Amino acid sequence: MKQPKLAKLERRILEALWVTGRASMREIQQAFPEPRPAYTTITNTVYRMESKKVVRRAQKIGTADRFEPLIGRDTVRDSLLDEILSFFGGRPQPMMAQLIESGKLTLDDIREMEKAAAEAARQREAVNMPRPK
Repeated sequence: MKQPKLAKLERRILEALWVTGRASMREIQQAFPEPRPAYTTITNTVYRMESKKVVRRAQKIGTADRFEPLIGRDTVRDSLLDEILSFFGGRPQPMMAQLIESGKLTLDDIREMEKAAAEAARQREAVNMPRPK
């Protein structure tokens, strides 16, 4: 199932819910640093997220509903990464070049990524290798 596109505020609300598990509108608002979004902004956004099936009402305490996330951090991260890569023709190399030019990616970062890529390749090979009889 294709995940809906999320606005920055929606991703920040999800971040608050991933940390707490469940939260009321007020608790979500309080999770933001100052200056916080208005309570009505949080409320409208959470209800919009509910209609997108990104969050759900999990519990009612008094008159307050508590919401929980329906999608995980990895799902949102992968979707955001795909969206970013689309700006670079779907390829990581132009994006990496832009990060290098802007000074946001260093040679040390590249070395760490090489190690991580080698480890991921080793793990993929281990998973794909047939087991001895």
